[in-house]
Amino acid sequence: MNYNSLQSRLSIVLLILASLLILAAPIAYAADSSLAPIRIAPERRQLIGLKFATVVRKDVSDRLETAGSIETDERLQGYVQTRFAGWIEQVFANSTYQYVRRGQPLFTIYSPDLVSTENEYLLAVDARKRVEDSSVADVTTDAASLVDSAAERLKLWGVSPREIARLERERTVRRAVEIDSPMSGYIVERNALPNMYVQPDTRLFTITDLSKVWIYAAVFQDEIGKVHPGDRATVTVDAYPGTNFDGRVDFIWPQIDPMTRTAKVRCELNNPKGRLLPGMFAHVALDLPMGEQTVIPDTAVLRTGTHNVAFIDRGDGYLTPAEVELGAHAGGVFIVLKGLAPGQQIVSSANFLIDSESQLQAAAGAFAPAAEVVGANPVEQAAEPVPQASIAFTSDPNPLVRGHNKVIVTLRDSKGAPISGAKVTVSFYMAAMPAMGMAAMRAQAVADDQGNGAYTANIELLSGGTWSLTIAASKGGHTIATMQKDVSASGNMAM
Repeated sequence: MNYNSLQSRLSIVLLILASLLILAAPIAYAADSSLAPIRIAPERRQLIGLKFATVVRKDVSDRLETAGSIETDERLQGYVQTRFAGWIEQVFANSTYQYVRRGQPLFTIYSPDLVSTENEYLLAVDARKRVEDSSVADVTTDAASLVDSAAERLKLWGVSPREIARLERERTVRRAVEIDSPMSGYIVERNALPNMYVQPDTRLFTITDLSKVWIYAAVFQDEIGKVHPGDRATVTVDAYPGTNFDGRVDFIWPQIDPMTRTAKVRCELNNPKGRLLPGMFAHVALDLPMGEQTVIPDTAVLRTGTHNVAFIDRGDGYLTPAEVELGAHAGGVFIVLKGLAPGQQIVSSANFLIDSESQLQAAAGAFAPAAEVVGANPVEQAAEPVPQASIAFTSDPNPLVRGHNKVIVTLRDSKGAPISGAKVTVSFYMAAMPAMGMAAMRAQAVADDQGNGAYTANIELLSGGTWSLTIAASKGGHTIATMQKDVSASGNMAM
């Protein structure tokens, strides 16, 4: 194994150890100084499996799966009551959950008031017949009005048109009158019994139509904001494997169950064959469209608890952290509310390692002074141009040694001309190694301008081994170049 390969592998091990230490430590993320821009060399990107994704804007939808129970549609329920007092004689619909059709006889009832009214109707019909050939117009009109008035009283008492037609046809009053069902459906409650005396307020039958049913799905409060009336619902029940029942969200209860922290979402389903029965347990899948949104993969976000961070690719290996405000999570992506714009390239894997490296750089203080970044918007910082100058690094002795070293930095612009008058900061950092009893070490200095683009600084390294070197050059209050690399120092490691 050659020296460069060994050095790369050792740097990766040190980086992972540092990452684990950062994870274990209660680090508080501060928006102004906890993260710093970094540069990852191509070979290092390959070693840590760095991948990128593009911030895009597209139509987003989510699928929420939950459980629910089937209930009757309250709008399709009805009661059967009489509008007069009387005695029930025969009961035709004599069992609960018996299916009845609209107009089907349910029972017969004897009512003295009803018999009296039917007699009045027959007398009015007979009177109309007697005067129908009268030459006096008013007499004929009055007789017809009496018939209409008597018929209207029968209708208001709930006598069926069929019974009124029978009266006029047969001209006889029956002791008991048949009461028909006002709707089609199943009898879910039956109180009518033979020889029972009933009043107008007596509820004799409750009938419900199961051609449509409701299903109440339980949705947790943190997801209820995604659900809207009209969203498509797909329902399955264990009784009919492989069969889907389609419906729509009809209503969302404006209350959260304090025990389960869920809200009831009511879905309406057609049930033409009556296979969905009240009380059934069901599986509910809600399709939730969210419209066009700016999204990123969920693997591209580092969530710290107080901040959400993404790393923007600035090209040439430079990565800039940006704090983002996230919306809902849907289908493996996060909706971005603030902090990123469509088209930007971001890191989509190995974010934790990148974050650890960025924290190390921030801890080393290798970048612009706090006054340049405090309060700055992450996106605005990211908009800084990619380094405008190049940095060359060497040392005396070369390679570095444990102890005193002279660092020489050469700064040139894009055309190769030397740059003078810049502020150049040189930082060395070695992560802690608790297993070896070694604490983290740092060495930092501001290089002196020697003219002709050369800057020198004296650095005392307290240990041999691999150090993380960061060089930052700024001029006029703006960073013009950065360099980040691992370097090796000969000599024993500090113990």
